[in-house]
Amino acid sequence: DLESHLQRCHQLSVTVLTDHQDLSNTELKTILNSTAPQQYRIRAKLRTYKPQKLYQSIKLHCSKCNSLQEVPGGDDFNFILQGSAITAPNPELHNTSWYDSVMWTTQDQKQRKIAIHFVKHDEMLQQPEDTLLMIEGGTLKEVWKLTKRFKCVIPVSSTEDDLELLDLSAPFLLQGNIKYYGCKRCSTPKPIKSLSSIAAEQRPSWEPTEIAQVLGIELLQYVFVMKFTLVDGTGALNAYLFDY
Repeated sequence: DLESHLQRCHQLSVTVLTDHQDLSNTELKTILNSTAPQQYRIRAKLRTYKPQKLYQSIKLHCSKCNSLQEVPGGDDFNFILQGSAITAPNPELHNTSWYDSVMWTTQDQKQRKIAIHFVKHDEMLQQPEDTLLMIEGGTLKEVWKLTKRFKCVIPVSSTEDDLELLDLSAPFLLQGNIKYYGCKRCSTPKPIKSLSSIAAEQRPSWEPTEIAQVLGIELLQYVFVMKFTLVDGTGALNAYLFDY
């Protein structure tokens, strides 16, 4: 567990943080006065590290605009789903040449209308573990139930002409327990019918990168980001860790 490992490092008086056994130790003061890039071996103490909680190290990164953002919480997604459920599914958009639709009304007081659209391949439904479906009017709990059974789930809402993705603050795609997000700045969402091009492939794999591409979404990648402050008595150096 990285967090307990970092705490142990923090407690040790001196920790060798880099390898390079062939190099002699260089003081941080010398490194701070040098021009990059150079390769050094240091002997230093870990003064602080950020963030303090390991889960806060996970961010979303856009390789196109190089932005870093926080991973939205489940409450944000739930709020967007609730907002989209206000608009009832448009029956005119059901049962097209490339998806079959099922609609029902919930038995609770709200009597929500839910529609699920199962994408077909060669005019046939695929096995659940290979199926992409779209859901309108579902709650967070219902969406997660579907991800346990089906390969891909895309939350959508209906307009007069087509199904469309929700606000990009919500994941545009869920696969297993992974939520995939798009960059709001760099994405230009296309109509959902763009997915029919993948359904027409010989063996649709429903890969997130391909789905993002046909839907005009710039896919955000999960990255691991940390900052360490190292000291050795001659100076303090900030070291950043950034990794996919």
